[in-house]
Amino acid sequence: MTANQASKTASSTTPRPVPAARRLFRDLVTLGLLCGALAAGGYAVWLEVRERVLDSDQYRVCLENVVITPPAEWIRSDVKAEVLRDAEANGALSVLDEDLAKRMHQAFSAHPWVARVVRVAKLPPARLHVELVYRKPVCMVQVAEGLFPIDETGVLLPTADFSPHEAARYPRYSNAPLTTEPPAGSVWQEQRIFAAAQLALVLGDVWEEFNFEQFEPQTEPGSSALDFQLVTKKGTRVLWGAAPTTDEAGQALAKAKLAKLKQYFAERGTLEGSHGRQDLDLRHGELQVLARTALAPNR
Repeated sequence: MTANQASKTASSTTPRPVPAARRLFRDLVTLGLLCGALAAGGYAVWLEVRERVLDSDQYRVCLENVVITPPAEWIRSDVKAEVLRDAEANGALSVLDEDLAKRMHQAFSAHPWVARVVRVAKLPPARLHVELVYRKPVCMVQVAEGLFPIDETGVLLPTADFSPHEAARYPRYSNAPLTTEPPAGSVWQEQRIFAAAQLALVLGDVWEEFNFEQFEPQTEPGSSALDFQLVTKKGTRVLWGAAPTTDEAGQALAKAKLAKLKQYFAERGTLEGSHGRQDLDLRHGELQVLARTALAPNR
C-alpha cells in the first residue's frame, strides 16, 4: 500500500465531528424527554398523595382563617360556619386545591342571607378573604303557619333569625293567598308577593311611626289584583292602590304618595280622624279623606 492510499484509508475511518447545531438539538430533545419523564413520574406521585396533602392541617382552611364581610345587624345566623360546614361535605378545603375559590364562591352564593359574592381571595398560608353583599328583610308575609320574612326581591329569608318582637318591626303583609312557602334562599314564585315586597320597601322607614299594623290586598270595586291597602292599629285604612313598579315612573309615583302621607301625618301627628278611624285615599296620587261609610268597613 502506498503512502497516499494509507492516508486515504485513515481519513475514511476517522469519525467526522457532529455540527454544533445538531448536537444542541439532540441534547435539547434528550433533556425534554427526561423532563417529561420526571413530570409524569411526579404527577403520578401527586395523585397518590394528593388527598393526604390537601387534607393536612398545614394547608387546610379552617373557620378562624376565613374572613368574611361582617354580617348585617339583622342576621343572627352564623353565616361563615354554616357555609364551611356545607362546603366541607364535598371534601376537605385546602389552599392547594385549584378549585377552592370556585367552591367557596358557590357555597357562599347558596346561603339564604347572601345576595351576592363579590370576590373570594386566597391568602398565604391558608387564609381566605370573602367579600359579600347581604340580603335585607323588608316584609313579613303572614300565612297560616306564621310569619315569613322576605327581601325586596321576594326571596324567603331564615325565619329562625327573627324573634316575635323583631318580626313586629317590619311591614306585615296579611291575607296572602298562599298554600305553601318556598325554602329559605329561593324566590317566592307569586307575583303578589313581589309586589308586596316593593310596597314594603317604600313604607319601611315610616311603618312604626305611622302605627301601621298590616297591609293587605285591596278589595274595593275596580281594584286590581296588585292593589293594596294599609291598616293602622286603630283601624284607619290608607287606600294605596297599585304597588310601586321598579321603573322610574313607578318609583316617582310611590315617592309622591309617601310624601303626601308624611305631610298629613306631620300636620296632625296621627293618621286617625278626629272621631277615630277613617279612610285615606291615595289611589290617584292625591290624598283624600273619605268617610268610613263611603266604603265597606274592613273590620
